[in-house]
Amino acid sequence: MSGITVPRGANGQTGATLRRKPTINDVAEIAGVSFGTVSRVLNNAPDVSAATRERVLQAIKDIGYRRNRAATALVTNRSTSIGLLSDGSPRFGPVGTLMALETVARKKGYATTVISVDKPYDESVQAALDTLDDTGVGGIIVVAPLVDMASAVWNASCRVPVEMIAAGASSTPNVFTYSENQELGARLATQHLIDLGHTDIAHLAGSMDWFDGRVRKRGWEAALGDAGLPPGLCLEGDWSPRWAYETGLRLVREGKVPQAVFAASDHTALGLIRALTENGIRVPEDVSVVGFDDIEGSDYFLPPLTTVRQDFTALAHMSMEVLLGAMEGREVDRTPISPTLVVRESSTRATRHSGRDT
Repeated sequence: MSGITVPRGANGQTGATLRRKPTINDVAEIAGVSFGTVSRVLNNAPDVSAATRERVLQAIKDIGYRRNRAATALVTNRSTSIGLLSDGSPRFGPVGTLMALETVARKKGYATTVISVDKPYDESVQAALDTLDDTGVGGIIVVAPLVDMASAVWNASCRVPVEMIAAGASSTPNVFTYSENQELGARLATQHLIDLGHTDIAHLAGSMDWFDGRVRKRGWEAALGDAGLPPGLCLEGDWSPRWAYETGLRLVREGKVPQAVFAASDHTALGLIRALTENGIRVPEDVSVVGFDDIEGSDYFLPPLTTVRQDFTALAHMSMEVLLGAMEGREVDRTPISPTLVVRESSTRATRHSGRDT
């Protein structure tokens, strides 16, 4: 290994040239502090002054010290990595959740190992959990949008804590769940249309193979029921703009365009709005449309889309806290986080004429 020249430290001493990998002791010597102080800085402990913390961080930067996670785990008997298990879905929700989890874990000082599984889940899920366990992770978070995948997780076994992000799913003795309250989000979207005076509110649903599709439909039904309104038209899709576009064209042909629509995703709303617009049906003047997700660019739809915003960063933070609580044997509040309704221009107050009169 080439030599490393240790710069003049805060203790005034000029360091020698290191012909080895820098250690935490080198950082302590250069910064003029104890081994324990450096350790507290590395672990973001609060009992270190700002000046000392800055001095230690500068020493780390100067000599290129990198923390040895394996050694840390051996000394503390605590893993510094977690496993992330996904079905590999390219859809907005699962991808956004997975990316946010990796970012939050890294900021908390944890490395991540990510594995995607395929059908048949009964085989691939257990194999993936075994692989993650063998790598020495301290816990595992499973992003499980599909009901079939979740069933395989519930039936699997693992020696470390397993948390599953699955909207509306229940915990079991072996697997605890956490999620955003998507049913509440669907209620907010539907109630917004009710408050605008709409009584004929349809739902272009996501796939019922997904927890997300099920809870969003349930929220739509519940809001209508609470308002004393009968369920409107409900059609199950695959979350895609293409399906929604083709469905919208069919509704126009059959004269079944509703007064308002709660779409299970922003992509679904996008396809529907195009189909309506191409046929002279105006959004929101003739049909109000509300989406779900608040994807990037939804504020630049034509018209800008009223939608339900999911906070993936907040979801990742809370999910990590729940997992770390399980790893450390402490209780953590598992109350699902709440989404937010974002009102834009695709929804407006009901008029005397609905889109079906067009």
